[in-house]
Amino acid sequence: MNRTAAIVLDLVLVVAFAALGRSSHAEALDVAGLSRTALPFVAGALLAWITLIMRRADGTTLRTGAFVWAITLIGGMVFRVLIGDTIAVAFVIVAAITLAVFLVGWRLIAWLVARRRGATTAH
Repeated sequence: MNRTAAIVLDLVLVVAFAALGRSSHAEALDVAGLSRTALPFVAGALLAWITLIMRRADGTTLRTGAFVWAITLIGGMVFRVLIGDTIAVAFVIVAAITLAVFLVGWRLIAWLVARRRGATTAH
């Protein structure tokens, strides 16, 4: 997967995280509400990606996935506070787990598929 596709996939997954959260609390999935919920985490993900691009990393490895996850989570929480929202411990835990599954998960799947293909072509 190329870097552009990885960035887009991460951003789509961050928005999906926000949509799932809003849906689980029976909040409207309108553009305004979804934007307000997703924007802090999108900003965190973009901050992570800017850092990776500056370091010339492709962003598709498990290690860079962990970096994107951590910066998205921390940045998202900081940006939430800056726009006047609150952060409860339970929300941080749920966000950490969900974002890890999403942002590291697809990279793990890609790594496993690549590893399997390599093992298959070696035989």
